[in-house]
Amino acid sequence: MNDLHRTVTIIPAKLLEERQAMKRQLRVAAYCRVSTEEEEQQSSYEAQCSYYTDKIMTNPEWTMAGIFADEGITGTSTKNRDDFNRMIRKCKAKKIDLILTKSISRFARNTLDTINYTRMLRAMGIGIYFEKENINTLDMDSEMLITMLGAFAQAESESISRNVAWGKRQAIREGKVYVNFKRLYGYNLREDGTPCIDEEKAAVVQFIFQRYKLGDSPRIIAGKLDEKSILNPSGGQKWEPATIKAILKNEKYCGDVLGRKTFKEGVIGGKVQKNTGQLPQVLVQGNHPAIISRELFYAVQEETKRRTAAKSPSAKSPTGRSSYASKYALSERLVCGECGTLYRRCTWNSKGEKRIVWRCVSRLDYGKKYCHHSPTMEESALQSAIMEAINSCMAPKQTLVEQITDAVWQELAPSGDNTMTLGEVKRRIEELTAEFDQLLELDACGNEADRRFAEIAREMAELKRQQEYLAAQLRNNKAAQERVHNIEAVLVQADHHMTQWDEEMIRQLIHTVKVISADHIRVYLNDGTEIDQEVHPQSGSK
Repeated sequence: MNDLHRTVTIIPAKLLEERQAMKRQLRVAAYCRVSTEEEEQQSSYEAQCSYYTDKIMTNPEWTMAGIFADEGITGTSTKNRDDFNRMIRKCKAKKIDLILTKSISRFARNTLDTINYTRMLRAMGIGIYFEKENINTLDMDSEMLITMLGAFAQAESESISRNVAWGKRQAIREGKVYVNFKRLYGYNLREDGTPCIDEEKAAVVQFIFQRYKLGDSPRIIAGKLDEKSILNPSGGQKWEPATIKAILKNEKYCGDVLGRKTFKEGVIGGKVQKNTGQLPQVLVQGNHPAIISRELFYAVQEETKRRTAAKSPSAKSPTGRSSYASKYALSERLVCGECGTLYRRCTWNSKGEKRIVWRCVSRLDYGKKYCHHSPTMEESALQSAIMEAINSCMAPKQTLVEQITDAVWQELAPSGDNTMTLGEVKRRIEELTAEFDQLLELDACGNEADRRFAEIAREMAELKRQQEYLAAQLRNNKAAQERVHNIEAVLVQADHHMTQWDEEMIRQLIHTVKVISADHIRVYLNDGTEIDQEVHPQSGSK
C-alpha cells in the first residue's frame, strides 16, 4: 500500500463559449395540419409550413429534422394521417428531439391519442411544444393540463360534427341535395353550374341497365363494353364488375337522389356504416334530368334482389340455392316440383359419351334425405318441351311483329331532358281516361269533382302534346329508326315459332319451369300464362 504513488490533477472549468460549442443542436421537427381542403384553409396550411421552416432554420440551437404536414385530413383519428405517422416513426428511430405544433387541436382532437402520444414521446425524451397553450410536454406539471385541453379539443370537434350533421339533415329535408355531377358518369355541368346529360356516355348507362335486365351479369356486361373499346368512368381501358354494380344501384340515373345512405357512429373512431333503416332517409325525386326511366331502375333493383335470393352462404344448402348464373336461363328458373329446390346443370360421362342433364340440387347434395322422387331431366328433351309450350301460345307472325316493333318504339328512351317514354305517356293517358270515366259513372259533382275534372283535362292536353313531340323526335332520330328497322327485319325473316333454343329470349319469356315428373313440366310465362307440357319419353329422362 505504501508503494502506491497517488497523483491529483485539477481540470479547469470550460468557458461558456466552449460549452456552447460542444453542445449538440436539438433536432427539431414541426407538425402542421388543416382539416379541410377549402381554399382559405389551403393558404393556412402553406403559411404554417413556411412559418415553422423559418422558425427552426433561424435558431442557432436547432437543426431541421423535418416539416410534417397533413392536408385535408381529419384530426379525430391518426389512422389516415400519413405524415403524422411518418413523424412518429422518425421519433422512434431517435431522429427527432423536439416537435413544434400550433396547438393541441392541431396535433389531435382525440383526448386518448393526445395523451398516448405525449406519454410515449416523453418516455423517449422527446418533447412536444404547443405554441398556443405555451406547453412543453417535458415539463413535470404539463400532463394534467394537456389532458384537460385535449378533452376540450375533442369536445369542440364533436360539437362541430353535430352541427355539420344537423345542417346536412336540414338541407336534405328541404330538398337541397349535393350531387357531384363532375364525377357522375353520364353527366356534365353547364357553365351556369346546372347538370346536363352527356349523350354518348348516357347511351352506355342505358346499355348497362338494359343488358342487366335481359339477364347479363355485371362481369359479362363489363366484357361487352371492353369489346366495344368503351372507356370506363376513370378513362381506363378495362371495365370492372364492381363499376357496373355501382352504376346499377345508383338512383341518380333515374333523376332521383336518396339522402343519408350512410352514417357515422360517433365522431371519434366511428366507422361509416350503411344506413339500412337505423336513421331516416329522404328521397328527392325529379332532382335532375334522368338517363333511364324510374320504372327501368326499379325493375333492375328487383332483378338484383331476385339474383341475390338465388345465392346461399354454403356450397351445400337445403334451399338448393347457389350463386346467380347468367349463362344458362334455366339455372335460376328450373325448380323441383317435389321440394321446391332449384335444378343444376350437370355433365354426365358414360363410355366416353357426354350427356347434359339437369338435377335437383337437394338430391345432388343430400341424396334422398329431403327429396325422394325428383327425376333427372335431359337438357335436349327439356328445351324441346319448353319451346313447344311457348310456341303453343304464340300469336300469328304478322301480329307478333307489329306488337314487338310497336313496343320497341314505345319504350325507346327519349333524348334531352325528357324523362318519359312514349309508352309511359300512353299508359298515363290511359290511367287518366279510366279515372275520368269512373268519375262520370259515379256522377260526381261539387267543387272537388269539378276541380279534378279540370286537372285531368289539363294533364291530358299536356300529355298529348308531349306524345306528339316524342313521336316526332323519334321519327327524326336516325339511330332509333335503325334500331327498330333492324329488329323488324330479324322478326320478319325469322320463323314465328321457336326452332332453336335462345337463352336471352327464354329469360324474357319464362318466369319459372316446374318439374312435375320425368315426362311432365309446368311452364309459367312472365305474363302470367301457365302451360302444362309433356316431355317426350323418347328424349329420355331417368
